[in-house]
Amino acid sequence: MPGRRALGRRFGWLWAAYAVSSYGSGIGFGAFPLIAVLVLHSGPTQVAALSAAGRAVGAVVAVPLGPWVEFRRKRPVMVAMDLTRFAAIMSVPAAFALGWLSFAQLLVVSVVVAAANIAFKTASGAYLKALVPPEDLLVANGRFESTTWTATVVGPPLGGAAIGMFGPVTSVVADAVSYLLSALGIRAIGGSEPRPARTGAPRLRAGDLLEGWRYILTHPALRPLFFNTIVVNGLIMATEPLLAVLLLGRLGFAPWQYGLAFAAPCVGGLVGSRLARRLVARFGQHKVMLTAGALRACWPVGLAFVRPGVPGIVLIIAVQLGLVTCYGVFNPVLATYRLDHTDPDRVARTLSAWSVSSSAIIAALTALWGLLAAITSPRAAIAAAGVLLLTTPLLLPRRENAPQNTREQAASLT
Repeated sequence: MPGRRALGRRFGWLWAAYAVSSYGSGIGFGAFPLIAVLVLHSGPTQVAALSAAGRAVGAVVAVPLGPWVEFRRKRPVMVAMDLTRFAAIMSVPAAFALGWLSFAQLLVVSVVVAAANIAFKTASGAYLKALVPPEDLLVANGRFESTTWTATVVGPPLGGAAIGMFGPVTSVVADAVSYLLSALGIRAIGGSEPRPARTGAPRLRAGDLLEGWRYILTHPALRPLFFNTIVVNGLIMATEPLLAVLLLGRLGFAPWQYGLAFAAPCVGGLVGSRLARRLVARFGQHKVMLTAGALRACWPVGLAFVRPGVPGIVLIIAVQLGLVTCYGVFNPVLATYRLDHTDPDRVARTLSAWSVSSSAIIAALTALWGLLAAITSPRAAIAAAGVLLLTTPLLLPRRENAPQNTREQAASLT
């Protein structure tokens, strides 16, 4: 077995910052809807609006952030976004303690956090490409992916226990503090970071807001992956609230059974992310991405056939295990492929456009599938999403394209 590849002290601090914020997000998972229900006594319409509107409005707010981040040092942007998330989220327990907490505040905080999330991901992706050699990008992304799934397994149970013992805003405090610790970790990376050279007009123009989308839609390697990922993620996320209604309501699952059915399979994400590098080394990046991308679309339709009791739990765990394992392989390969095929002076705008589109599509499809479930039934809407997902492998790139840096090297030799 090959030894663990060392990526240096600076990457170690970046990874540590990512880990602490991931565990904080895991602990705080679902905290806002829980507070809306338990503290503010909100109804299902308000809870759904909190999720969809926060993501959609946050995506709109984040549109100008991609061009803004592109020509700034990435590490200060990451620190600023961490501190923004810390301040916004900490306002919730502060208002709760003073008796001032309202649904409007939860909505505003959701928007701010969603926009800051996009800006942080944009800056961190561009920073990672500059920090890590191209041959180590898959290793780095694999470690981030492993951390994400580990936090997903461990965080929500800890958050639930904390809420049970200390009250409904406890997990929110942990989430906020994790962003403060992340900011400190990013500050500790040290080293110099040159300011990116400004290209084009000296000031941000309206046309610059669309540059990320123009780059993606005219790029033969990125365009099909863009449409594939936003549609797949949108359809999968759109069924999450419907599954909660179906399992906890009509099928009578206990909350702990629901949590177990979706937390246990996250181990597959950890396994998949650890396998990604070895699979790419053996079969090649494009083949692994194509195979894992196609397989991840095959599982969700099985959720339409879930039944009450133990057989239903077993079916959910099996379906989710297959889905999450495929995601664990696909995500780090996609992240590496996307960075490899993006020009260095377009990374921030490309990642921002990708994240904004994904958030907007998830919000739109969540609302649309909620309407479909109201007209038909949650099970029928879940089945429709599963059938549509079976067609999404057609959007994956069939041809292997050489990475941008490889093409540049080849051009320099001619």
